[in-house]
Amino acid sequence: MTQSSALTYILTLTCPDRMGIVHAVSGFLLQHDGNIEEAAQYNDHDTGLFFMRVSFACALDQVALEKDLGEFAQDFQMTWRLHTTQQPMRTVLMVSQQGHCLNDLLFRWKSGLLNLDIRAIISNHRDFYQLAASYNVPFHHLPMSKDSKTQVELRQIDIINSEGAELVVLARYMQILSNDMCKALAGRAINIHHSFLPSFKGAKPYFQAHDRGVKLIGATAHYVTADLDEGPIIEQDVARVDHSDTVHDLTARGRDTESQVLARAVKWHSEHRVLQNGHRTVVFR
Repeated sequence: MTQSSALTYILTLTCPDRMGIVHAVSGFLLQHDGNIEEAAQYNDHDTGLFFMRVSFACALDQVALEKDLGEFAQDFQMTWRLHTTQQPMRTVLMVSQQGHCLNDLLFRWKSGLLNLDIRAIISNHRDFYQLAASYNVPFHHLPMSKDSKTQVELRQIDIINSEGAELVVLARYMQILSNDMCKALAGRAINIHHSFLPSFKGAKPYFQAHDRGVKLIGATAHYVTADLDEGPIIEQDVARVDHSDTVHDLTARGRDTESQVLARAVKWHSEHRVLQNGHRTVVFR
């Protein structure tokens, strides 16, 4: 194997925990002339499950590796996936009328900080069509009403699937997804949610937070599920505030936190560092 001919792969796997898994995986890669470049594992003693992520260089093509992996994994009852890093993750962004997360993701993407291939932006408003055009990303304006929700979601799914999207990011998309939409996007949709202590629901959460005199504001990035804002958490962060901060200060700081938290979650997902563990996640940062 020469460095120029090798591809970089990422193998992620989950299986019942038992002795010898790391040794077996390392041996499998050695037999296939794979050179491990990064490896991390986690044993969940509560569930008895083992999680692992391995980045390795190998000259074999993906089809051949996957065939042998399928046979190897049977003895360990493994759920596994193999990815190449050469192909950026195809992504569709969804947004409404708050553009801070959208703008941040687009900038990071064009700056080479996110290994994404942003294929389209979907919005129920026209506010950001010029922003999309400045990045040469197709913009789909799909206004939604109560009566048109089902038809619009079918169109959204059609766009997502036609673009081959492996990831859908709700970058402050302010519509509640139907159960069918959540099922269609299971495991490949990330949402960003403002999370306060206490948590404020409904309109103008920053006004509510200011009115209650909170000392911490924060944000949570999580996978989308049918349980509203209760999907497996990928990343969270907080910012400290005090009595001198205005509503404008809280809003600005909150938006910065949301943007940073979402960007980290998207980066880790695109690098296959996030493995779902029931209602939780394992994140190999």
